[in-house]
Amino acid sequence: MSTTVSDQKAGKCQIFAHRGASAEAMENTRLAFDKALNDAIDGIETDVQLSRDEVAVLWHDRFLDKIGMPDKHIDDFDYAQLKALNFPQTGSEGIMPLQTFLNDFSQRCRLLIEVKNRDWEPVSRHEIKMQQVLDLIGSIPDNQTNERIMVSSFNLPSLIYAHRYRPQAPLIYNLDDHHTGNDVRQSLEECAFLYGFCLPIAMLDQSLVDLLRREDKCIAVYTCNTDDDIDKALRLGVDILISDVPHKALENRKALSGGA
Repeated sequence: MSTTVSDQKAGKCQIFAHRGASAEAMENTRLAFDKALNDAIDGIETDVQLSRDEVAVLWHDRFLDKIGMPDKHIDDFDYAQLKALNFPQTGSEGIMPLQTFLNDFSQRCRLLIEVKNRDWEPVSRHEIKMQQVLDLIGSIPDNQTNERIMVSSFNLPSLIYAHRYRPQAPLIYNLDDHHTGNDVRQSLEECAFLYGFCLPIAMLDQSLVDLLRREDKCIAVYTCNTDDDIDKALRLGVDILISDVPHKALENRKALSGGA
């Protein structure tokens, strides 16, 4: 059977589990990561917040509603207190510090670490969070860090700060649904250091792919859960496809690439 250019592009796309296998287990937990790694995924995407006493931990939202505390924030607690909180979905596992995640998973697959810097948090904490993430990654032996562990954020000033702090770090700018191709072009002009862009799948089209390919940037897309979104990303030949259902993305990649 002949292989088309589209087939070849699909076969090269890497599948990343969004916060682990988050459709099967509580997101950003060891159980979710281990379940994702039961399949032949290429990487894991996870999120980093700071505890009140400035320990980097894996958590997506500021609120703790996912563990039955909707009126509390992640930054209301020191790390020791967070560790002691009951996670009803995972028993006694509790919240995972970034240090543990890196120690346990950096050699098992590629990692995309999203630093959750939002407007509710002072810039000083944004910078502390970035420093911690980059320092912890930097403590891993060099052969583990060459574009194997990437750092992303929706906060462009944080990425600019990260580049100044550690110029060689592979940094990815995340864009929201309200962004346009013009935002990508402006960011390319103003922040040439960026390793790549992580875009909503609905935003991506062939013209943006062509632009980013000309600039030699990594192309990641989120969150591809339906067959249509997964197949669109694969046919466009993105570098990284982020999905809550990585097993489905793997199946579609295999089908589109002729079993490669």
